[in-house]
Amino acid sequence: MLKIRCVALLVLCNVSTCYAQSDPSGKDWLMHGRSYDDHRFSPLREINDQNVATLGLAWSHELDTTRGLEATPLVKNGILYFTGAWSVVYAYDAKSGKLRWKFDPKVSRENAYFYCCDVVNRGVALFAGKVFAGTLDGHLVALNENTGVPEWTVNTVENNNRAYSITSAPRIARGNVVIGNAGSEYGVRGYVSAYDAETGKLSWRFYTVPGNPANGFESKAMEEAAKTWHGDWWTFGGGGTPWEGMTYDPDLDLLYFGTGNPTAWYRELRGGGNSLYTSCILAVHAKNGELAWYFQTTPGDNWDYDATQPFVQADLTINGQLRKTIMQANKNGFFYVLDRQTGEFITGSAFVDGINWAKGLDEKGRPIENPGVTELKARLISPGPFGGHNWTPMAFGDSTGLVYVSAKSGTFFLHAPGSEVKYDPDRWNHGLISYEGPLSDQLMAAPPVRGELLAWDPVAEKAAWHAPSPVAETGGVLATAGNLVFQGRGDGIFVAYRATDGRQLWSFDAGTGIIAAPVTYSVDDEQYVTVLAGWGGASGLISFHGYGPVKPGYGRVLTFKLNSHARFAPPVYKHESPPAKFTTDASPELIKKGGTIYGGNCSVCHGVDAIGGPVADLRYLSRAKLDHLEDIVLRGALSKAGMPSFSKILKAEDVDAIRAYLISRSRELAAQK
Repeated sequence: MLKIRCVALLVLCNVSTCYAQSDPSGKDWLMHGRSYDDHRFSPLREINDQNVATLGLAWSHELDTTRGLEATPLVKNGILYFTGAWSVVYAYDAKSGKLRWKFDPKVSRENAYFYCCDVVNRGVALFAGKVFAGTLDGHLVALNENTGVPEWTVNTVENNNRAYSITSAPRIARGNVVIGNAGSEYGVRGYVSAYDAETGKLSWRFYTVPGNPANGFESKAMEEAAKTWHGDWWTFGGGGTPWEGMTYDPDLDLLYFGTGNPTAWYRELRGGGNSLYTSCILAVHAKNGELAWYFQTTPGDNWDYDATQPFVQADLTINGQLRKTIMQANKNGFFYVLDRQTGEFITGSAFVDGINWAKGLDEKGRPIENPGVTELKARLISPGPFGGHNWTPMAFGDSTGLVYVSAKSGTFFLHAPGSEVKYDPDRWNHGLISYEGPLSDQLMAAPPVRGELLAWDPVAEKAAWHAPSPVAETGGVLATAGNLVFQGRGDGIFVAYRATDGRQLWSFDAGTGIIAAPVTYSVDDEQYVTVLAGWGGASGLISFHGYGPVKPGYGRVLTFKLNSHARFAPPVYKHESPPAKFTTDASPELIKKGGTIYGGNCSVCHGVDAIGGPVADLRYLSRAKLDHLEDIVLRGALSKAGMPSFSKILKAEDVDAIRAYLISRSRELAAQK
């Protein structure tokens, strides 16, 4: 039923035309997904289902951050390369854990509000003696792999006055470094750029949404896309940012990537239409960036169903025919299998429960929407914006034929769209309004979100097994020839499962939540497993109701091997004092107003209901900081620490209301202690 495609490439040609390197032995982990097919499957088997119970900590290092760590480390010649918060790049000795070098791009903390979501980065690319990394402020930097010294830096952003950012790992294709961007919620125009790896010169750029027709179209693809938009869409920017989900097939010379949601969120506010090429899977020719094909997973996206989830390439026998496929477990709850040569829809099925925006897919893969789901009125929609699966990497078991996915069922979001929206580049442009009504109570009464590691059979279109998680959010996945699947969870537990049936065989408490994907490699004929532990990202910051008791804390890198027992005493992450017992004469109306302002401006970092995690829990603010809240919020007193000024958005009376709300929340917490 299954034919596995093995990719083993060497750098044997001129840097301007050759490909990146892949290690078929599994000794090194040289690419984001280990090999071009992004299987995240290692042929190493020293650590296996028979001896994994003896796996122990070899070394660890604290990374002096409480923000999210999402990177997949790369390993070359015994050196471990990865990124941390604020786009800092690290190189460690993969065996001993000794720091070789560190590069800090010194991204301005004053713009933290515009970095969606969290100040995270998902890793580097290695090629031609360089380490490539994207930075939060939109730069692409090439570092000497031995020293960490920059060899070139380019600004990938066309307009630095717009809220562009980069959180994804670069990819290598035909000697180019390819990078996307983020910022759809702020109304930017998405694009993918390819730069010559040797010089940093721009080779080509593919826009994902059309610009102002009066300025002409950059390509035929943009001209065709413009027919699917209405009104003056370019004044909103359009969105469609390709902020994650990218892979390359060197045999077909096609680069695949996914795009984010359109701006504004709601279809009726955009005048209807499919809004190409948002929420799409696209293939472009790597030599020039010209469109080869596209498949829109959520036409006219209304719910933030980005198609930026990671991909897996595999040659599968489906209905008796060997097909070159590309697969994605999409945010919208459906698992897609497409022909990666043509973009033809092959199969698609729901991989999570509770989907209520669509009843299924038609014969061409277009979703069959349930009646009325796009009307401008309050609705509970599932999956929510975090999706049935989001950006966390999945793995493909070369020995099992299964795709291992971090999945969530029962996620809901309360959509309360307004009938009008005005573009404001300083605000998240959802078109949401303040809502009070029975749906809020229904949302709070909903059962907890069910997280799991899902083993999906892409040929049979069904689950082979489920490994339930006690928390909703689980991390990226690694599969190995040792019949193992490794994955971390939001409660800080790092787990090894048996790949064939999902039985848990080993676990380790990392001390803080894990969202990053682990890797495995070999040094001096000894196998290691490394993972970054650091809770954060969108779900980590916002802390939605029902997502479980996750574990914020200090970030660290952890490396394991068999029969090792390195000391591990992570610093305790807690508040030094209980919440203050404030008194207040604020009116209920002012507190309510403050809660509304907080929800629209502060919750994206400090959490729903001011229940903070990686970022400061504002229920514990001291009287001194509450008294100086206007200095902090409007005058940027803490901007160098990552708390930007909101003077463009808020006024003094808004800060007064937020203060009253925070005191109210502090009083509620103190009463529980």
